Amino acid sequence: MTNHQFYMRAAIEEAKKAGAIGEVPIGAVVVKDNEIIASAHNLRESAQDPTAHAEHIAIRKAATVVQSWRLEGCRLYVTLEPCVMCAGSIVMSRIPHVIYGARDPKGGCAGSLMDLLQEPRFNHRANVETGILETECSQLLRDFFKNIRKQKKISRTEDNTNA
Repeated sequence: MTNHQFYMRAAIEEAKKAGAIGEVPIGAVVVKDNEIIASAHNLRESAQDPTAHAEHIAIRKAATVVQSWRLEGCRLYVTLEPCVMCAGSIVMSRIPHVIYGARDPKGGCAGSLMDLLQEPRFNHRANVETGILETECSQLLRDFFKNIRKQKKISRTEDNTNA
């Protein structure tokens, strides 16, 4: 197992925590000097906070640990390609390296829809590696949304039966 796989597995464990509480299963870890200094999972529904994305929370925690908003020398591992908000947080926190599992063709801003992490007009850019444990990361999301669709179908059936 490579280092990237090791840390992505930690992010996957965070994603599973999110899924277990009904959140979209996305997880993130921040690594500095080959040590996980922060980890987080999505909490948007639980917190009713649109900024409670796994990456955003992990970045905040990491800044507290290193006691600086500059997260130079850190790597961010995340199970899903960062969105526009999270890509902005990555740029603003100066994280030099982002590794993600699954692409997000509808909202990804690290290469899919656009590439904010490599935007030359910003004063900071992050190196990006994709596809680390992509199948596992994608499967978590597929299973989660499949289950939601199944629950909605059961709910509609029960509503029709009671009508």
